[in-house]
Amino acid sequence: MSADQQTKRARYERALRALQLELVKLQRDVIAKGRKLLVIVEGRDAAGKDGLIKTLTEHLSPRDTRIFAAAKPSERERSLWYFQRWVPQLPAAGEIVFFNRSWYNRAGVERVMGFCDDEELREFLEDVPRFERMLQRAEIELVKYFLDVSKDEQAERFAERRRDPLKQWKISPIDATAQKRWKDYSKARDEMLVRTSSAHAPWIVVRADKKKRARLAVARDLLSRCAYKGKKKSRTKPDRELVFRFVPAALEDGRLAR
Repeated sequence: MSADQQTKRARYERALRALQLELVKLQRDVIAKGRKLLVIVEGRDAAGKDGLIKTLTEHLSPRDTRIFAAAKPSERERSLWYFQRWVPQLPAAGEIVFFNRSWYNRAGVERVMGFCDDEELREFLEDVPRFERMLQRAEIELVKYFLDVSKDEQAERFAERRRDPLKQWKISPIDATAQKRWKDYSKARDEMLVRTSSAHAPWIVVRADKKKRARLAVARDLLSRCAYKGKKKSRTKPDRELVFRFVPAALEDGRLAR
């Protein structure tokens, strides 16, 4: 590792430690006040969801923090009310829960791969804003992130997964279609953001081509959105070049990958 790389790594680790200290403060406040915090992490395949969640939760209490990544639904689960699979995983008082993908599978992978029909998709897009309003009425604090990467960066990350034996568990049959159906996924992403970003539950878009910068940016953004005792505001100023609230203009101004 070169001296420049060592300097950059040390700078990143210092910034990350400062933010992780703030995340611990946030958790203490959540526990003390019986708050319920739900963070949804969505995004393109290979956008860095796993690494982001690992970074955010690394020093949080395992008793009061949960990560939920839904597996392929069973036949029984497919017969349930669509949102029913996720309801048992919602945070109780004093908990922070991270969803590594969520009910938004229906608007992304399920739509593109034909795992749901047009009527199921229409119902979902109509129902999800109301469902998320219900969560807020139940005093669940909801933050939604969509990690976006360029087509070239996604291809490079897929290649890295194939080369690295420690990352091959991440390879799935869905990955093989991500590049071939890039435009279909872009169309699905765009409609999902437009139809399901609301005043009470907005989408926060993350430009995630640079993994480490994206992780720091999301940590700052999350901390900036949450009140907690002892916050150091100087540490939690969001980087709006990388993390921004979705607005329809972002579909045309180059902030979303095409």
